[in-house]
Amino acid sequence: MPGVRTDGTRDGELGLAVALTDTPGGVALRAEVRDAVGHLVAGGTLDTPDRDAPDGEPTVAGRLTIPDVHAWAPGDGYRYDLALEVPDGEGCVLDRYDLKVGMRTVRVAGARLLVNDEPVHLRGFGRHEDQLVHGKGHDPVLAVHDHALLAWFGANSFRTAHYPHAEEVLDLADEDGLLVIDEAPAVGQNEAFSGGRLAPATFGEGPGFIGAAAQEAHARLLRELVARDRNHPSVVAWSVANEPTSSAPLAGEYFGPLFALARTLDPTRPVTFANEGRHRPETCRVTPMADLLLLNRYYGWYEDYADLESAEQHLRAELATWAALGKPIVVSEYGADALPGTHHADPEPWSEEYQAAVLEMSGRVFDGESAVVGEHVWAFADFATAPGLIRADGNRKGVLTRDRRPKAAAWVLRRRWRARAAGERADGEREEGAPTPEGGVDWGDGGRSAE
Repeated sequence: MPGVRTDGTRDGELGLAVALTDTPGGVALRAEVRDAVGHLVAGGTLDTPDRDAPDGEPTVAGRLTIPDVHAWAPGDGYRYDLALEVPDGEGCVLDRYDLKVGMRTVRVAGARLLVNDEPVHLRGFGRHEDQLVHGKGHDPVLAVHDHALLAWFGANSFRTAHYPHAEEVLDLADEDGLLVIDEAPAVGQNEAFSGGRLAPATFGEGPGFIGAAAQEAHARLLRELVARDRNHPSVVAWSVANEPTSSAPLAGEYFGPLFALARTLDPTRPVTFANEGRHRPETCRVTPMADLLLLNRYYGWYEDYADLESAEQHLRAELATWAALGKPIVVSEYGADALPGTHHADPEPWSEEYQAAVLEMSGRVFDGESAVVGEHVWAFADFATAPGLIRADGNRKGVLTRDRRPKAAAWVLRRRWRARAAGERADGEREEGAPTPEGGVDWGDGGRSAE
């Protein structure tokens, strides 16, 4: 059974669509759902043709209802065990597929991002799969260590910049109740970063342009991304690309079909892209397609270098222009490089103190703009790059060193994010503590600690 699509809601409705291959005609698929301790909570037979299945793919579909559902939620990675079996009509099982499923909903409402119809504020990072010695790639031990560090920070989310990370990373995110913006491997579609290989207009046909052939490959990668990751409850949005030339004349023609494809493949999640700093609301041709705005901004570094007073004013002014669009904003990259061990009493660029000051300034601005529903620092940890004039033995924007030791900025984030997490827990406890009809107080379970 190579294709399984699940759509679980916080109300306990679990939609299933299963593609079958090499299976006798007229087969009915058995489905069972068990809770975390193994109790059977739902079951049934799937034999309804799925009219939304790709042409030529025999698919059965159906819905199960889980009573008294335990919803998957931020900080609460509760999942059920789904078992799908193909019987042969004589009591034997021809094939079996097991999958963990989380029951939750995600949607955008105005300038809010809602999980289970509750507003969320994303705290976290853009992350690379990179480490000392091993270099680029997945390491299971490091992944567990990094997720422990996310908890140390009080983070609740990350973006898989700028490519899909190993599926084991999403398994960990599911288990930990983390929220993930899952990004397609589309980076570098920007003439400013192309070293002269791309024309200023970027999108079109001919030498120096990104055209139909690239668009077709891009669509294939989106299909692969959604097919692999659609059953992970941690994935709350699809990012189509990182920092394209989104104000180019034909950017809309290039990205329009890709956004439409992503919504067809998965209508249950917001679709977005990461906007690069030169492309503002009045010129960006891709922003109208996005449900959620991701803004990569480096005030205090690439803009207003070494002038944090101006940086604060300009960041606040720009965010106000985006907020006027009425969509939720995640500042998906911000920060500054810092060389570990470089210190200045009067913070100067490249010092740990200056990096910390940039993050403190940015946090003040975010707190003053209600449309900002997320903050992802670039980056989680220092990482290797090709040599370059602005690189000092790699990219040093990590708040952790490449071997995961905290710089001064890490402690700034930890204080900020853990205080916000504590406030969210307190708000939840106040809601659970509402008076009961008998005049008492029902405190629920008190919420899950972020420790």
